[in-house]
Amino acid sequence: MASLWPWLVVAGVGALHGLNPATGWMWAAAWGVRSRDRVQALRALVPIAIGHAASVALVAGAVVFGLSMDRVVLQISAGVLVAVFAVLHLSGRTPSAARAPAGHAGMALWSFMMSTAHGAGLMLVPALIPLCMGDASAREIGASGSLMLAFAAVGVHTVAMLAVTGAIAVGACRGFDAGARWVSRLRRKLPPAAAHRS
Repeated sequence: MASLWPWLVVAGVGALHGLNPATGWMWAAAWGVRSRDRVQALRALVPIAIGHAASVALVAGAVVFGLSMDRVVLQISAGVLVAVFAVLHLSGRTPSAARAPAGHAGMALWSFMMSTAHGAGLMLVPALIPLCMGDASAREIGASGSLMLAFAAVGVHTVAMLAVTGAIAVGACRGFDAGARWVSRLRRKLPPAAAHRS
């Protein structure tokens, strides 16, 4: 059981990240609602997963190779990048193509920046250290084996995050559809004069 707890922590933190609207369920649901195609909400999970996994893998690789990462510098860099994109977008000086809804590459970049800014990979360090370097069997594996364990942990984390993100995004799309049907039924029940006033 002692060797199982790091994997449970990695999956649990992934599920917790899936609950956070900043990690993507809100954007995936918006894609589904905007396109009127709920499959789009699930397709949006691919770039969200790529960006999030890249951010977490960056930290996992640093842990395996024993590199020092300054949390403040990492988070400030990602935060500044997010702020620069927001200012450029809001200033109106960006080309119309850049103001269009984000494509898959833009969604992956956004996911990477947000995951890095809120320290998604840094939250896994307490579980990655015993997983990749803790016991004698892990030390015998060597650096390449530890790297594979770290990337497996990134995969478990990302799958757990995507399961929760996808469930919430689909639920939000269904809730939006139910609300739209309810409003439509309500408008049909109103007398014609009351319907024109609203």
